[in-house]
Amino acid sequence: MVEQNGQVMAAPRRLRRPGPWSTGALLIGLLVVGPILAVVWMALNPVENVWPHLISTTLPRYFKNTVILALSVAFLSAAVGTGAAWLISMYRFPGRRWLEWLLLFPLAIPAYVGAYALVDFLEYSGPVQTGLRGLFGWESARDYWFPEIRSRWAAIVVLTAALSPYVYLLTRTGFREQSGGVYEVARALGTGPFGRFWKVGLPLVRPAIAAGSAIVMMETVSDFGTVDFFAVQTLTTGIFTTWLEMGNAGGAAQIALVILGLVLILVAVEKVSRSKSRFYRLERQQRPVEPMQLSGWRAWLATTMCTIPFAVGFVLPVSVLMWHAVNNAEGWLAPGLLRALGHTVTVGGSAAVVTVVLALFLVYGVRLTGSRLPRTVLPVSTIGYAAPGAVLAVGILIPLAALDNTLADTVLALTGFDPGLLLTGTAVAMVYAYCVRFFAIAQNAADAAMGRVSPSLPMAARSLGRSAGGALREVYVPLIRGSVGTALLLVFVDCVKELPATLLLRPFNYNTLATRVYEKASLEQIGEAAPAAILVILVGLVAVALMARANR
Repeated sequence: MVEQNGQVMAAPRRLRRPGPWSTGALLIGLLVVGPILAVVWMALNPVENVWPHLISTTLPRYFKNTVILALSVAFLSAAVGTGAAWLISMYRFPGRRWLEWLLLFPLAIPAYVGAYALVDFLEYSGPVQTGLRGLFGWESARDYWFPEIRSRWAAIVVLTAALSPYVYLLTRTGFREQSGGVYEVARALGTGPFGRFWKVGLPLVRPAIAAGSAIVMMETVSDFGTVDFFAVQTLTTGIFTTWLEMGNAGGAAQIALVILGLVLILVAVEKVSRSKSRFYRLERQQRPVEPMQLSGWRAWLATTMCTIPFAVGFVLPVSVLMWHAVNNAEGWLAPGLLRALGHTVTVGGSAAVVTVVLALFLVYGVRLTGSRLPRTVLPVSTIGYAAPGAVLAVGILIPLAALDNTLADTVLALTGFDPGLLLTGTAVAMVYAYCVRFFAIAQNAADAAMGRVSPSLPMAARSLGRSAGGALREVYVPLIRGSVGTALLLVFVDCVKELPATLLLRPFNYNTLATRVYEKASLEQIGEAAPAAILVILVGLVAVALMARANR
């Protein structure tokens, strides 16, 4: 307050200069959101507008196939995942203790790997049709009918097998958190097993089913390897066709914008469905659900029903790949495999470290600042996880290539030395795409871990003369190193399995394990693809083990 001409007036507010942590957090958020904004800009300002041509020719087919796939896979995954979670949570039967965790194993199998294994198992020269011809004396395909393998239904089966564990994991947690007294009352009122499931259990886990189904639909929309192998034209394959075959980046960005809009609609629907459902615990210490013992044919039926998803989603692809790997032992020593392994470890490891470090900086910077803008950027920065890899590749490669050429021309003009393409000619673009794609994993882990640290500890460090960076380094990091390590592993595992962004952004003749599997399988060289696929699966099992440990 100041006094002027005898009147007390409010002092003008000073504009507070943003600190380095606030500025850094804002810059990191913009880097993460940047590719999405680039896609929107390129789609709205294309060099050559092919939007009318796309609408009149291929876009309706792409959109129709994408929607049919997403809805079909979501429905089947919800049915399989919820049914398995109900049996595991409510009943005791042979093998239940093992199946509770084995049902998570299909998450370790990338969908495109499952597609290669299924086709190899069911195709004309595969063991199933060969066995049928030998058993019934058929001599050629004209003597019998067999469903077409490379088709949309096969893609639905493979994607359901790979993605249904998401629904299973969430709904199993939902069933476990329910009160056992609710089911005891239902039984006392004469409600049978199906009635208890349909009228009691299912309504209470509806938010979990909605969340799991939304994840499944987003993963289905972003899939490329599976639908490409089964020759199903979707919006994601349309990006590759429009960009690589037609040479039209603007058209690819327009298709990418359609995908992004579809994904955002799915996210919004999922959040709205959960916001309208409120479930509260009425008991301070509620009794958990006590599983009922099944006997006779019902027990073995439950075992069979829970074994089928595990067998189709994990045992089948692993068995096919192991058979090929054993019969092509020389493939393990192939120079291409060793180079792909080295590239995968280098790029994936670098991306994991950079992503976690940036996430720690962003979360800590937002906690320190009082500004509203960085706090707004924090939730927005997680949008990359919902964006398919192909969409991010479109938003990264075009702007980065322009920047790369500008830098090269500037260096050449100033020094006479041509440095070449430093960003798009190396793995930098891949690392950037991985950081954007999986930033939400690291950010959520860092935010949750820092939230568990008592505020008095960093305040005490600051009162003893430690800077903000010193408090982060000496207080937060030692206390949250377990969560940081978990985030590093999860980001690395997802980087290893990422295919669309890697295919579009990798330098010439630069293979990772995922692209090597894709290239060899596309050439029908399953034997040479098997070692790389098995390595990808082994890495995926690390993520499954972490999730199993976190959900004990």
